[in-house]
Amino acid sequence: MTPTPLIVAAETFAARQQMTLSLGWHIVIACLGVGFPIVILTAEWLGLRGDAAAARLARHWAKAFGVLFAVGAVSGTILSFEFGILWPGLMGTFGDVWGLPFAIEGVAFFLEAIFLGIYLYGWDRFTPRAHLLVGLPIPFAGVASAIFVVTANAWMNQPSGFDVAHYAATGKVRGVDPWAAMFNPATPPETAHMVFAAIMVAGFAVSSVYAWGLLHGRRDRYHRVGFLVPFVIAAVATPVQIGLGDWSARFLYERQPVKFAALEGVMETTTRAPLTIGGIYVDGEVRYGLKIPAALSFMADRDLDAVIRGLEEVPADERPPVAIVRTAFQGMVGIGSLLLGLGLWLAITLVRRRDLPRSRIFLCGAVAAGPLAALALELGWVTTEVGRQPWIVYRLMRVEEAVTGASGIRFGYYALIVVYAVLTSATVGALRHLAHEGAADRAEAEL
Repeated sequence: MTPTPLIVAAETFAARQQMTLSLGWHIVIACLGVGFPIVILTAEWLGLRGDAAAARLARHWAKAFGVLFAVGAVSGTILSFEFGILWPGLMGTFGDVWGLPFAIEGVAFFLEAIFLGIYLYGWDRFTPRAHLLVGLPIPFAGVASAIFVVTANAWMNQPSGFDVAHYAATGKVRGVDPWAAMFNPATPPETAHMVFAAIMVAGFAVSSVYAWGLLHGRRDRYHRVGFLVPFVIAAVATPVQIGLGDWSARFLYERQPVKFAALEGVMETTTRAPLTIGGIYVDGEVRYGLKIPAALSFMADRDLDAVIRGLEEVPADERPPVAIVRTAFQGMVGIGSLLLGLGLWLAITLVRRRDLPRSRIFLCGAVAAGPLAALALELGWVTTEVGRQPWIVYRLMRVEEAVTGASGIRFGYYALIVVYAVLTSATVGALRHLAHEGAADRAEAEL
């Protein structure tokens, strides 16, 4: 019996929601896997230079990272199965083209796991300097793992590594070159943007815990170092990330003009296009925003007279949901600007007074920075993925062509909600236990 269009639409929606839940949950943990080791090793290096508080923090953070790494392995395994189960049209057609980075990512993951195991086991078993050296491969493997995975997503935005014209004409894949697919035009801006996002998420997330302590009067060295090390790392990464964001936006202007138009809510092709800050997209236009004349044209092509192609140039069924895409993009940019401001506030205060800002506004902002950085990350992925719609492979395969025809996908989605609820509870419980253990160790060390 052939499924009705209504059933197909319901199963497609369930598959998308299941992938959204899995990716949205995993990506935050994955970012901690990339950025947290940098924070830990920085603290351990400071400990080698005589900072006892930093040494205790490094040991405590390493235990927390062990928990997060194990949880990330679970959520990553779920995702790997979902690609084949939910999107057989994609994997069956293009698996030979874009499968290589997943295989290499597996190697990077196992290297990270091996060195993490040695690092955790090696406390008090190696000399301090040897222990630090053992930990150095961990962030490199984490960054490599992130890069290889993101190249696969970059390929979905800029498919290459096969005869694209032949596929467009016949629906058959030939002339496969997996290396060319992996190093597609979108790989440099997308991977760089992701790596620095991971550093920001990890740094601001860890520092927010100690900002909470500072806000409540715990101004001992342990909390000051626990705040400063991850916050400074994240704050230094923030302006770099903003520059990478500009690079990514200009890439979209050249390579994915429909997505670029959706980011900015541009319906009609125009020259000297204004940049609209804020506002809402309603009925084909952005209302109530602040317009800066010709700024969008200049930012896109460094030319005030540059032409911005509007959404009107493609059929309505090939346009992404503009309101969602633009709102997500504006939210990401707005949060990035706030985080940049917090970093500048700290830098100015350190230069002028060689001390942390004592303002409660700053400390409240630093507490909020952790959740806000994670939110900006999620909004960035909404921008990337929803902005490509209705294509799962840009201009070659639509989402409904890739989704499974099996029924009951929605029940898998409901089961996944339960799985992630349990996983979240277990993770929070383990981290809380480690936090209490760390507090007891610190109290004992201060006696």
